[in-house]
Amino acid sequence: MSNISRRTFNRKLTQGMAGSALLAGMPWACGMGEEAQERKLGIALVGLGSYSAGQLAPGLVNAKHCYLAGIVTGTPAKEKQWMEEYDIPKDNVYNYENFDKIANNDAIDIVYVVLPNSMHAEFCIRAAKAGKHVICEKPMAVSVLECDAIIEACNAAGVKLSVGYRMQSDPYTNEIKRLVREKTFGDVHYVSSDAAYISRGNPDQWRLNYALSGGGALMNMGVYSIQSNIYGTGTNPISVSAQEFSTIPEYFKDTDESITAQMQFPNGVVGHMFTSHNANANRLFVNFRRGWAELNPCHSYGPLAGRTSEGKEIKYPHQSQQMVQMDDFAKHIKTGSTNFAPGEMGKRDMIIVEAIYQSIKEGGKTVPLDLGNMGIVKS
Repeated sequence: MSNISRRTFNRKLTQGMAGSALLAGMPWACGMGEEAQERKLGIALVGLGSYSAGQLAPGLVNAKHCYLAGIVTGTPAKEKQWMEEYDIPKDNVYNYENFDKIANNDAIDIVYVVLPNSMHAEFCIRAAKAGKHVICEKPMAVSVLECDAIIEACNAAGVKLSVGYRMQSDPYTNEIKRLVREKTFGDVHYVSSDAAYISRGNPDQWRLNYALSGGGALMNMGVYSIQSNIYGTGTNPISVSAQEFSTIPEYFKDTDESITAQMQFPNGVVGHMFTSHNANANRLFVNFRRGWAELNPCHSYGPLAGRTSEGKEIKYPHQSQQMVQMDDFAKHIKTGSTNFAPGEMGKRDMIIVEAIYQSIKEGGKTVPLDLGNMGIVKS
């Protein structure tokens, strides 16, 4: 036992009692309390692109309630690299063909689908049928019908479902929610959110391929604007109208470059959103009856920043949004705490996305929405 490495010990510890059995002989493990010995849930990342490599995997290193237990990749060269970097055993490495065998792996509790949008439904459904809880990266799917299929599969299998809306766990987002909920500055009158970045480096990227993405800027960054308009008012929109424009159509041949939309909320509140793959924008502004609040930057990985009309700064210690997001879902599975981004929320946003595309197709016509409180999380 004396030759066991610290890394191997940490992995054993996260898997529960196997780690507890090692404690007695490990002098550098002394003083670890019950909370540190609590079993973490194992997450398998499906798709090892830049988001998994740069954000999700590093976030899992320091997570309290979950850890990186496995990977699913179609690139054999990545297997050895990830196994070495994150001490992942060979038995926890899968490809897209043998993925369903993950059902027999008790070390993996959660499957996080981080594939191109058009592949979300297939792998979320396969994960649910394998008996694994599911995190589906945003947007949830490429259609409302696919969202329904994912939700139905998870319900049928008795597994939990969450959408990769990292901002729902972010303290800046939740401070805006608090100001809205408590009416600190009175009722909301107007909200505006911009989420955009310049994406012109690789014309062959999957986000510019409609067959893989299901849409352009709206499906990528636009869901952040939709989300923040909703939590910036505390309610769902009752109608939407939208416009699309492109300045370099020769580059954005297959997907939307830039979209603006206007949302009507109950009690006459107006919301405006802008999203683009050819501009930089990252802001939320909420106008209340007696003041305002702003986050700028708002949607990026952080650190974020905010302020209010009282001259107060909105500021929190920076930490990985992805880490907090995955920890929150793991806690939800283990304790029944709030699921901050349930599948119903992903479906709601796709209903709005489809309405925006319908409005554009019909020349900016106002499209009514009947969402009720669908996807609104009270916390």
